[in-house]
Amino acid sequence: MTGKKILIIDDDRHLLLGLAARLKGSGYEVVCAKDGTAGINLARQELPDLVILDLGMPGEDGFRVLERMREVACLSAIPVIVLTARAPADNEKRALDSGAVAFFQKPTSNHQFLSAIRQTLGETIALSTFLRT
Repeated sequence: MTGKKILIIDDDRHLLLGLAARLKGSGYEVVCAKDGTAGINLARQELPDLVILDLGMPGEDGFRVLERMREVACLSAIPVIVLTARAPADNEKRALDSGAVAFFQKPTSNHQFLSAIRQTLGETIALSTFLRT
């Protein structure tokens, strides 16, 4: 068990459930929010080690969430990995410039995505655990 806490902010219920199950199976504690406002509130409450963030959500989109996180002292150092259906052409640079540490377009490879999570958290865990789920 890694003991690391990951917050997933995404309005896609199926993605939330599937990704949360895979991450929990890899030993992470997972908390989820279905929109940007709830995500910011949950981040303040839980202080996760990592945030996985969708860009296209109703209300506050992912760019606004990134902006708000960087304005709040207790959230500003939390790494954010963007996982979105939006095309990288216009969005990847903007996300990285806004403070994200990595950008992935849905659907993504489990291997590459877990590698980015592990690298961001400074971990080395068995990849086979994640890929089995």
